[in-house]
Amino acid sequence: MRIEADWLPPVAGLAHFEPPPGAYLAVPRQFEQKEQRARYGFRIDTIGLLIDPATGSEVMPMPRIAPLPGAPAGLLGLANVRGNLVPLYELRTLMELGPRPAGVEPLALVFGESDNAVGVLVEGHPVALARLHPLSRADIPVIPAALEGLAPAGWVQDDVIWLEFDHNAFFDMTLQRAA
Repeated sequence: MRIEADWLPPVAGLAHFEPPPGAYLAVPRQFEQKEQRARYGFRIDTIGLLIDPATGSEVMPMPRIAPLPGAPAGLLGLANVRGNLVPLYELRTLMELGPRPAGVEPLALVFGESDNAVGVLVEGHPVALARLHPLSRADIPVIPAALEGLAPAGWVQDDVIWLEFDHNAFFDMTLQRAA
């Protein structure tokens, strides 16, 4: 077999391809949608909150809490999580949702790690949500005042609404309100 001197090697030829003017590349339907990774969400009363996928989080049994004298409402105190002091909040109090149902043992959901960690009490383990569909702003229900401006998007799965939850902004705002 004879190769012309001005021909490109096969690999270079494939990378050099440009479709003719007016042509477009059709993508087979099975490759159109990117596979959606499951997000995780937790519920506080009737409010579903999504955990930021870029944030590490873990659930643990209720740790021992050291109360802080004069702490603002909603800040339960500090918990020792692997040698780090983590502030632990009761979101029900911060969102003015009323007491926890009787007989429900809370768990601690900790966001982040080391000096950036913060924990909240939750009533159950986070759930995997693999089929979320975005909601328009008009379809997002009325949310507690504590979340105003901090839930930029809403999603729905199986008729349950889940709100984006920027825990960093939420707790920064909570600290500013307390100061």
